[in-house]
Amino acid sequence: MGESSAAVRFTILGPVAARRGGVELELGGRQQRLVLALLLANAGSVVGLTDLVDTIWNQDPPTSAVNVVHRYIGTLRRLIEPDLPVRAVGGYLIRHAAGYRLRVDEDSLDLLNFRRLVTEARAAAEPGAAVRLYTQALALWRGACGSGLDPESRTHPAFAAIEAECTHAVRDAADTALRGGRPRLMIPALRQAAGQHPLDEALQARLILTLAADGRQAEALQTFQQVRRRLADELGIDPSPELLDAYDRLLHQRTAGGDTPPPPDPHARPRAQSPIGGAETTSQTIPRPTPAQLPPDHPYFGGRADLLARARTLLDEDRRQGRATVALALYGTAGIGKSTLAIHLGHRLAAAYPDGQLYADLRGFAVHERAMGPAEALRGFLDSLGVPQQSRPSELHALAGLYRSVLAGRQVLLVIDNCRDFEHVRHLLPGTPGCLAIVTSRNQLTGLVSTGRAHPLPVGPPPPEEAREYLVRRLGAARLAAEPAAVAQIIAGSGRLPRALAVVAARAAALPEAPLADFAAQLQASPSGAAVRRWPGTAAGRGPCDRNMPSLRWTGSGRVRATRG
Repeated sequence: MGESSAAVRFTILGPVAARRGGVELELGGRQQRLVLALLLANAGSVVGLTDLVDTIWNQDPPTSAVNVVHRYIGTLRRLIEPDLPVRAVGGYLIRHAAGYRLRVDEDSLDLLNFRRLVTEARAAAEPGAAVRLYTQALALWRGACGSGLDPESRTHPAFAAIEAECTHAVRDAADTALRGGRPRLMIPALRQAAGQHPLDEALQARLILTLAADGRQAEALQTFQQVRRRLADELGIDPSPELLDAYDRLLHQRTAGGDTPPPPDPHARPRAQSPIGGAETTSQTIPRPTPAQLPPDHPYFGGRADLLARARTLLDEDRRQGRATVALALYGTAGIGKSTLAIHLGHRLAAAYPDGQLYADLRGFAVHERAMGPAEALRGFLDSLGVPQQSRPSELHALAGLYRSVLAGRQVLLVIDNCRDFEHVRHLLPGTPGCLAIVTSRNQLTGLVSTGRAHPLPVGPPPPEEAREYLVRRLGAARLAAEPAAVAQIIAGSGRLPRALAVVAARAAALPEAPLADFAAQLQASPSGAAVRRWPGTAAGRGPCDRNMPSLRWTGSGRVRATRG
């Protein structure tokens, strides 16, 4: 095989690089190198043109930005495949509807190889085998992710998520090595990670314990003193309970041996105080919380079997293919039942995510309320995950990085309701496998789907038979059987929109003596009645809201009277 046709190997766990036959390729200038870095960080998933443009030009792009990105892609394509004919697509850089992806596997990208080794280590039954696998995985790290890029670019969530993935693996590896009595093997990786993240108290605590378990008590004590001074000087805070616990175990020489428990959880709450005298009761910490924020499932939910089956099929297929599903994107017009469906789906999937469920209504389309911004949502999530307020940064990207660090290695389900667009939700998405976000919007969230990070699930009106079944559950079969024509008019007049059906059903249930024909007539006569019959089939459509429906009151004379107000 000639040198030009040899396989290309890429690295992102440290400097961004590409090598063919052991020879490093010249990747070009800052912007072109950043394009490749983003493609590598997404590890075979699509990177949207919008994300590329915003990252390269810091959301202030020139008018020629898209053409410049296409030119960078073309240059990289010729660099990776120099024998490629003119205008040929090639086998590495693949164009998609709204972006590009780089075709890589475990043999060609160090990140994917790292993930494979870590997965095998976590599944290993014997600590010695796990430590060997962790050692191989961590040896792939040769510095901070994407080192060599400019500092501002390296704050991109994709790079921050990989850094969080690495530090989580280092923590797991250290715990395993301590339990297995092989601390020395983990010291180089711990030193490197702790040096890159000097204020990460979880890493520093494990470095202290590992040094002490290897017989380096003086060095461990010096490390604690350095970390304590740094926390005081740079953050103005005292060491966390986890770091103090590591110090206490160092002083009492409780760091070595196979029976040594792992360090306390980095997100555990402080130790409980005794009610008598204020002394600490034990050295155990309170476990980190498991949030359960899903709103109650709708008591009358029914139907939607096609969408529920489609969601399950997508998740199962990704699992079979070894792909991580980041999000399911439910979109459709107002009143179509997206939120109710997302919450119901969340309850059905919750058992597969034992570390909890998070929920946020971003109010992206609220008329009378302020939309919730991503920073506010992140602070709420971190609260629920047990992260103390004093440990949180104020800047959005740093908040998102901390949030993804906390989620790394956990299995958490998120339901993010009523987001306006991709930018509204992008910082709330998990960065590593194991978590799933169910996102709802009136818009199609093209950016989220085009990056390959979400499966689209368009939500349309239920079929007439499902609409009728809903009314049967709310009003009873006998009442509907008595007025079949009125039932048909209600279903047609509501446009089969679940919200409109719910309003009519609630009011009919409150007036059990009223004929359904009166509700049908008032629905047909309302201004929103004409609107809902014109189902637009797009995310820009608007359905009837409660405030558009007339208020229906039983007059006692056998009729329903409509009032406004």
